[in-house]
Amino acid sequence: MSGRRRADTGERLTPKGALAIETIGLRKCFGSVTALDDLSITVEPGEVYGFLGPNGAGKTTTIRLPLGLARATSGEARLFGLDAWAEGIEAHRRLAFVPGEFPTWPTLRVGEILDLSGSIHGGHAPSTRDELYERFEFDPSRKGRKYSKGNRQKICLIAAFMIQPGLLVLDEPTNGLDPLMEITFRHCVNEAKGRGQTVFLSSHILSEVEVVCHRVGILRAGRLIEVATLDELRRAPGYRVGADVKGGRHPVVCKTGGKDRDRHARGEHLGGPHVARVMRLWPHSPLS
Repeated sequence: MSGRRRADTGERLTPKGALAIETIGLRKCFGSVTALDDLSITVEPGEVYGFLGPNGAGKTTTIRLPLGLARATSGEARLFGLDAWAEGIEAHRRLAFVPGEFPTWPTLRVGEILDLSGSIHGGHAPSTRDELYERFEFDPSRKGRKYSKGNRQKICLIAAFMIQPGLLVLDEPTNGLDPLMEITFRHCVNEAKGRGQTVFLSSHILSEVEVVCHRVGILRAGRLIEVATLDELRRAPGYRVGADVKGGRHPVVCKTGGKDRDRHARGEHLGGPHVARVMRLWPHSPLS
């Protein structure tokens, strides 16, 4: 099974007329804590959708619900037009998921792990797998327990990219990768985009999404506070921030674009030993 490539690649892309991902009023509570509140997202076929937010905003919970790894308190979720829970098996045939932490099977060699992963999706091309080995500078000869965190993450990325599914769901996928491998990852995402695959990329790192994504959704405290293209976010108005420091009040100007942003964000206009910590601001300050 692993030695041949499935011929029905088109069937694994999003069916015509269906959204790749759709959530409607999704809500998730853990006891008295509301992790997600009235979350509605639409991801178009062939789109690379960035999902940004600080740690603890609810990004991983958002991903776990449509994948059937957790149950929503209320609301709906669909993948490729299929009910994410009632028709989850069929939906999962069309996607690959890369979590931020990937525990390998300790006694299996990487080739066995990838053969197992590929067989679930009807097989994979060994030539594609071998090319990914080379691009990610990965040695597949050892058993799973012998690999570091970064190399375990490479195994998961190779498994996802080699089957070329209709939807790639990536939850902080570069966790543990060095900067050169992050560049390789971005190239792979752009190639997936060129093949018409849909990518849902969750991250708390702006630079990770701004080079590959069409649109960005920003999550804060379990609520979606902004959905826009990167160009729209760059054109957003700036903010004037006041900081109280020893010796008086000094204004700090923080802009979303232009040469003044970095100088002011470093606090160079603030005198004395107390330097204000000014974060890069987006509309509604979602990452601050």
